[in-house]
Amino acid sequence: MSANPQPIRLSQLSLKIKEVLDNSFRSVSFWVMADITNHLFKSATNYHYFELVEKDTATNNILAKFSTKSWGSGAQKIKNFEEITGQKFSNNIQVLVNVIIEFHPMYGLQLQVMDIDPNFTLGMIEKQRRENIRLLLAQNPTFIGVENGVYWTKNKRLKLPVVIQHIAVISSGSSAGLEDFKHTLGKNEHGFKFKVDDYFTQVQGDNHADKMRQKLIDVFTSGIQYDVVVITRGGGSDTDFLIFDNYSVGQAIAKFPIPIITGIGHQKNTTIADLMAHTSTNAPTKTAEFIIAHNKRFEEILVQFQQKIVIKAQQLLSVRNKQLNDVNSRIKEEARVVISMNKDLLVKYNQVITGQTKTVLFNKKSLLQSISQKICTKPVIIVSQQLSEVENLDKNIQSYTKMYLKNAKGYLGHLEKIIKMSRPEKILEMGFAMVKHKGKLVSSASKIDLNDDVTIIMKDAEMSATIKTKK
Repeated sequence: MSANPQPIRLSQLSLKIKEVLDNSFRSVSFWVMADITNHLFKSATNYHYFELVEKDTATNNILAKFSTKSWGSGAQKIKNFEEITGQKFSNNIQVLVNVIIEFHPMYGLQLQVMDIDPNFTLGMIEKQRRENIRLLLAQNPTFIGVENGVYWTKNKRLKLPVVIQHIAVISSGSSAGLEDFKHTLGKNEHGFKFKVDDYFTQVQGDNHADKMRQKLIDVFTSGIQYDVVVITRGGGSDTDFLIFDNYSVGQAIAKFPIPIITGIGHQKNTTIADLMAHTSTNAPTKTAEFIIAHNKRFEEILVQFQQKIVIKAQQLLSVRNKQLNDVNSRIKEEARVVISMNKDLLVKYNQVITGQTKTVLFNKKSLLQSISQKICTKPVIIVSQQLSEVENLDKNIQSYTKMYLKNAKGYLGHLEKIIKMSRPEKILEMGFAMVKHKGKLVSSASKIDLNDDVTIIMKDAEMSATIKTKK
């Protein structure tokens, strides 16, 4: 190295770097697999600014990172990608993009996206879905399994209540599918009544899976005896349903102790949530129709029982009516025989009863006359005795009253003397004094502090004083 190297400007160095990179990468592009971070889209210029990063699958550490942009035909390719996949081009998605390398003296080394492969993203989604199913089977053998290609879970093996009435619904608060579900339930032609409790959460995006799982926990810990839990979402693309292919959501559904019915508006693939749930339907309205049909089947069973009961009752009544008619005929015939046989005996009994009745009436008449005489004389004696007692009581009351008034008069005179002795003027004449503090009479020194002003009232004068000592 020369002892005094010739310095160059920074812009000259930048041009040299740009020249080297242009010579190496001007006519070549690369298909790159990477994750998107720090995405910013400016609609006014149709520019996308973001970073492409690669992370270590074991530690999640960043292995490589490039500033990236896309505009013009590249931005159009991104728009086509969103339309095909239904996936918003945003942070935390893995993509396969075709890039060229650029170097700008001011902005440094950058990548420019020229194309994007939607099939790669869709394939990664399906690959992740299959991996989640494999993990669910491998890590949860006690409540998830598969037999002859059919999945079974703890939730699937629960029995639906014979009638479904109280429902917990997990859905987005702005979901049109939720409104369709409630409308179908409420307007059912059979007049069935339902109570629906809402548990609102995000139902799109794999990053909201923990919130959905928490809503299931909220339902479980609410203490409410729900008949079923319904998870609904309206239609959308495959990527809109990533949350329903999430491992933790599928695991929670599989072991949930209340039957779960999914009403997810997909038309193609069955989600993991559908596989783990007790029952799956492909739209919120279909879920409502399933519940109505379930209750209708119970109603039909009741109607069949009712019809059987009516028919059986009619048969029993017919048989019993014939038996009653037979018994009635026998009773009438036997009654005629008995009456004929006992007619003479009845006449004899009638004569005996008539004679004995006259005797009893005569005897009772004499007894009543005796009692009547006693009743007429007894009150006179009782009244005379009571009048004598009343006169004696009147004399005693008059005597006791005079004595009581005399004693009370003497006691009142004694009280009058005591009251006169207790008057303030009398107390002051005896050498006592009254103290006022802040305009009020006080009887305790606890409310008076040093240097407080007080008024002392004596028999012939009032004096003002200031407290200097207090013992």
